[in-house]
Amino acid sequence: MALPQPMRRILDLARRSNASDVHLVAGVPPTFRVSGEIILADTAPLSAEQVGQLALSLLNDVQKEEFEHSWQICCSVFDEEFGRFRVSVYLHCGRPEAAIRPVLNQLYTREELRLPEIVEDLTRLPSGLVLITGPTGSGKTTTMNFMVDLINSERRCKVITIEDPVEYVHARKKAIVVQQELYTDVKSFSQALVHVLRQDPDVIGVGEMRDYETTATGLVAAETGHLVIATCHTPNAVQTVERIVSVFPYQQQPQVVTQLSNCLQGIIAQRLIPAADKKRRLLACEVLMATPAARHHIRKQQFHQLVSVMQTGQAEGMQTMDDSLRDLYEAGEITYDAAVGNASNPQHMREELSGDQS
Repeated sequence: MALPQPMRRILDLARRSNASDVHLVAGVPPTFRVSGEIILADTAPLSAEQVGQLALSLLNDVQKEEFEHSWQICCSVFDEEFGRFRVSVYLHCGRPEAAIRPVLNQLYTREELRLPEIVEDLTRLPSGLVLITGPTGSGKTTTMNFMVDLINSERRCKVITIEDPVEYVHARKKAIVVQQELYTDVKSFSQALVHVLRQDPDVIGVGEMRDYETTATGLVAAETGHLVIATCHTPNAVQTVERIVSVFPYQQQPQVVTQLSNCLQGIIAQRLIPAADKKRRLLACEVLMATPAARHHIRKQQFHQLVSVMQTGQAEGMQTMDDSLRDLYEAGEITYDAAVGNASNPQHMREELSGDQS
């Protein structure tokens, strides 16, 4: 799909400025998020008509029809020169606007991503459920693609992913990797996941476990011999478990708790924190592994006890978000305010860091 020259100039500037996101909003120039901060392009403000034309230029005819029906759409756009972008088009005051995310042209190593070693161990499991959680823009998709790439590099198997949209395209290595995109290849996560189970997969990647049907099918897939790697929009491990259970009707929850306690393998909760030098963002990471103690607390619905499991489970590769924040602060990589501001227990973090300084 040929993009208009004004759109290509915006994408070019996004790549050259290493922007994590681009926003096309009426009344302001093209806006770029660089190292977590919003920066306006040094150009004239865009009118609502200009923004609408630019936003719709990113969609093909089928996607335009879906946008007209749903009033919002998320898809991917590929340009030969500038690479792949994730595009979200939405309405504001009845006119289209867009948020655009440049996608990595290559995957980073685990060390470059600063992921804990235990993430590699999770990719080598034959079955079960691995959840990657965190707010929007916390690197969940990047982590999932790293895990898929590692599986692709090490195992002769079939991997099927359902993504909204496809961001990184995996080249052929040892595995067969089939990547399906919402609204291009499949109509919904839940319908696609049911059909994926009939396609002989070993590993299933789910872009987001966002509803009852997707969650229920994902649990069944993880129980029946597949490794399921999925993302969730939850801030930490405890709330992730609570969210999965709460998706189901009350009468089904005892069964779901048993399913989850049996098939869960691990939860990786992520957050990107501005570095002390303000030039980048660093990964803070919480890890819960499904040890016998963790499975027991899930089965008994003692979800708050999972924090204690993580605090005492360093030998099994576990850590809390506050542990990760403290380590980054003590290494001089983030500021005191960033550590306290992102802590689950800010007062306790203040006391700990004050103790370190004394």
